[in-house]
Amino acid sequence: MYNLFFIHFLLSTFILSILGIFILLFKRILKKHISIQWQYNIWFLFLIILVIPFIPNKFFNWININNFSFYKVALNNDNIKNIFTFNHTANSIIQNSNGFQDFTISVNHSIPEYLNTFFMVIWILGVLVLIITSLFCNHKLSHIKKSIHPLEDQKIEKAFEEFANDIGTNRKFILGKSSLVEAPITFGLFIPHIVLPANIINQLSENDIKYILLHELNHYKNKDILVNYIMLIFQALYWFNPFIWFLFNEMRIDREIACDISVLKMIDKSCYIDYGNAIINFAYKTLKVSSLAISSSIGGSKHQLKKRIQEISNFTKESKALNIKSILIFMFIGCLILSQTPIISAAAYRNNLYDFKEDSVSYENLGSYFNGFDGSFVLYNLKSNQYSIYNKNKSVLRVSPDSTYKIFSGLFGLESGIIQIKDTNINWTGINYPYVTWNKNQNLYSAMQNSVNWYFQSLDEQLGMKNLQTHFRQIHYGNCNFSGGISNYWIESSLKISPIEQVQLLKNFYTNKYKFKEENIKAIKNAIKISEKDKNVLSGKTGTGTVNGKNINGWFIGYVEKNDNIYFFATNIQNNNYASGSNASKITLAILKDKNIY
Repeated sequence: MYNLFFIHFLLSTFILSILGIFILLFKRILKKHISIQWQYNIWFLFLIILVIPFIPNKFFNWININNFSFYKVALNNDNIKNIFTFNHTANSIIQNSNGFQDFTISVNHSIPEYLNTFFMVIWILGVLVLIITSLFCNHKLSHIKKSIHPLEDQKIEKAFEEFANDIGTNRKFILGKSSLVEAPITFGLFIPHIVLPANIINQLSENDIKYILLHELNHYKNKDILVNYIMLIFQALYWFNPFIWFLFNEMRIDREIACDISVLKMIDKSCYIDYGNAIINFAYKTLKVSSLAISSSIGGSKHQLKKRIQEISNFTKESKALNIKSILIFMFIGCLILSQTPIISAAAYRNNLYDFKEDSVSYENLGSYFNGFDGSFVLYNLKSNQYSIYNKNKSVLRVSPDSTYKIFSGLFGLESGIIQIKDTNINWTGINYPYVTWNKNQNLYSAMQNSVNWYFQSLDEQLGMKNLQTHFRQIHYGNCNFSGGISNYWIESSLKISPIEQVQLLKNFYTNKYKFKEENIKAIKNAIKISEKDKNVLSGKTGTGTVNGKNINGWFIGYVEKNDNIYFFATNIQNNNYASGSNASKITLAILKDKNIY
């Protein structure tokens, strides 16, 4: 099916950026009511929502992004002909009815699929560049490891061991100095390293070094090394989005402040000033920040250091009331943010899944009928109130209805009096269309059989958008999205509907659930009648979606009146070029024949 994965991904990241900015603003507005540690913890909500666009459909029940595939089934006309094997009767039905012919007009999407693929390739290249850069950083870390020398100061080493005990870890650390680092860094998930810059260590006091080590130990305690790796992965995936990079920078500032506060909680109040001076002394010696994204460092820009010193000077131990308030605010923001996850994941796919809730359902494997196509088949037995469905995920996926919408367009035309039972004629305007059968006056029956676009577009225009929306919402037609415009909303545009909804609508139409005039229901039934065999009647409507000259969406919906029962069905298929209404009808007739329905 026509696929714009990366365009949709871009829209999702735009919404992610808005939510990230919202988190930042919310934190600043409620700053006095949230403890420093919980201000930092809020950023983990942001990390969670960054995962959402990549969660598989089966876990999150939203639109499959895996429509993008590097493997496509190659089909040509000969392959299509060989897919289906029918008896003489089935072939006769198709050949003798205009209802199975593909009367379709191609629409041109402004963003062609090749451009989406181009963007995808650029994105992948960007991700690869970030991965290579990270590998280079990891390689640089291996050189740093080899260059580490002991501190050769027993007092500092002893103090470090005491600090490690104070934070409650028995993990073995590698502590040393190196001429290859310009700022103290902490790295290593499994074997943690704390490395001080050899070129300035002799210029710092013993207390300054102890405070720096305590700061770095708290980075380890707070799992910041692991967080660094997670942030690195997301920066690679979202490398093209400057807002997300900005938000990560804000997260790093909050992380350093949270680490500072962790240190202050461990030392005596009289030492707060000394700790602040240690950071200032370090900043005075070097303002350079570690360029290794997979490490944590006490360093930072002047702006970052200024904010940290302000927070240190204003620090007071949090009260229990502040901690409780912080947790409640965190939970509130979390619920608010996570409630928006369907929008993040869906973005351009809004309302593209139907929430199907029925107990009487059986799922079956009919994949052999769909050779070369991705699609679904839904059958509903009115007498037994039983659904039979092939391809559960696709059966609830909303796609453009194309010409199948004409069943209800004609019904609304009759209900509104634009056309009447005794006179359903609309005169041809003289515009030449690619099908000879379109270039003449039409009535409801001929327009339905030949799927004459201009006839139903005329009905819609006379009905008007407001009334059109009212009617479609009355019957709960798919997503009821008419933003594509009154002439084209149903042609691979904004209006979308799932195969299950098609079947439910046909059932409601046939039983006249919404109390339309019986004579109008009967007129539509006559217009969509296709054939009769052994007193069994087949009725239905095909639809073909053609984008940029390629048939990418095929429908056949309808029902079979057999004895004292009605079987409603909907078949939808998608493919890069051969998904048409006629091929959908071939699949349907084969299934109905094998089920001994028609």
